[in-house]
Amino acid sequence: MKLVVVGADAAGMSAASQARKLKGPGELEIVAFERGHFTSYSACGIPYWIGGAVTDRDSLIARDPAAFARAGIAVRLRHEVVAIDLDRREVVARDLAGGGERREGFDELVYAAGAVPVTPDWARVDAEGIFGVQTLDDGAAIHAWLDREPRPRRAVVIGGGYIGVEMAEAMVRRGLDVTLLEKAPQPMSKVDPDMGERIREAICGLGIEVRTGTHVEELETTRGRVSAVVTPDGTFPADIVVLGLGVRPNTAMAEESGIPLGVTGGLRTDLRMRVVGTDGRIDGLWAAGDCVQSVHRISGQPVHVPLGTHANKQGRVAGINIGGGYATFPGVIGTAVTKVCDLEVARTGLSSLEASAAGFDFVTATVESTSRAGYYPGASSMAAKLIAERRTGMLLGGQIVGRAEAAKRIDALAIAAWNRMTVEEMTALDLSYAPPFSPVWDPVLIAARKATERVHASR
Repeated sequence: MKLVVVGADAAGMSAASQARKLKGPGELEIVAFERGHFTSYSACGIPYWIGGAVTDRDSLIARDPAAFARAGIAVRLRHEVVAIDLDRREVVARDLAGGGERREGFDELVYAAGAVPVTPDWARVDAEGIFGVQTLDDGAAIHAWLDREPRPRRAVVIGGGYIGVEMAEAMVRRGLDVTLLEKAPQPMSKVDPDMGERIREAICGLGIEVRTGTHVEELETTRGRVSAVVTPDGTFPADIVVLGLGVRPNTAMAEESGIPLGVTGGLRTDLRMRVVGTDGRIDGLWAAGDCVQSVHRISGQPVHVPLGTHANKQGRVAGINIGGGYATFPGVIGTAVTKVCDLEVARTGLSSLEASAAGFDFVTATVESTSRAGYYPGASSMAAKLIAERRTGMLLGGQIVGRAEAAKRIDALAIAAWNRMTVEEMTALDLSYAPPFSPVWDPVLIAARKATERVHASR
């Protein structure tokens, strides 16, 4: 049998590796196509490499093509799959380096083409100095531009989500004057406004000019290079523009091949990551990663949540099933974490806006606490917010914003939300305690107590 993988990053190579563990080269031939120069790398690490916290680009690469070759997995770098022929069971791949095209037959196909940046018309400018942050190739291009003479002095980052905020900090650390533009009323709109205001203060504290509630009208260029960003609030000079406007599933080729898409624009799969068409599963076709549509375990609604954690898990599930085993992917709750300087930001489940859109009636509770016992040296402040269903008290979501040692507490909330615990049940959780690590009542427990009081009061 032959397995062809479209996209040789997290999801695709997790699938290939798991399939190889269960079937040797004599049973299963595996060929992976990748349009870029790298395999299995951490895209999440790119802002930290650009900002200097990570000094070696190659440390972001988990496994290179040589390592996969030793495992009996052939990787074709700089080959972009441009068509899938489901009737002939072939893909058409274009050689981006040498030119020409090749056809590759398959018995099983994993579609792991990832996501592509959202690029409005105003961003489609033929000029140097405008960058997305989607691939390691993008990161290398930004690095080269920042090291180019004359050195850029002014950066404009467009988009205040995770990548936008992380890239704004990276630009500051590289010594640039930075402006962050966001069309929403606050940066990091995946958290509630009260928590977002804390993030805004931290961003401004880095010396970054933050403009919210604004949109970009035009990118100005001078002699083939970007020179300014034009908005209704004014024109901002720029020697480099970073686009952090989010991503969408990279599924155009799949749709052109006759594969129907879900309501989010991602490929629909069953629990085993087999692609679902109009009339049921499509034989031998699997999908994983940022190109698929998932189910939110709390709202029950289809969502597109592009995270490396999900991509690796989905690829693993697909590979196990291709190799003859059995595994399922049960959905997502969107747990994510980042930082702005020393401010840590985390969220899981539904925000208040998302809970309202899903139809929940809910209460919220926010508490201020410390990361350690208040008398222990190094204790820092943190805020924890819980969102609970009004009638049942079921935890719908949680957010944490604080200093050192705050954000990873989101994992306790994620486990509670994943298992549909009520906030009252959470008050009895047997969490660890010692003064260097937590107050005797951990902030998670204090927030659960307060949320329980709100639930009882609202009944």
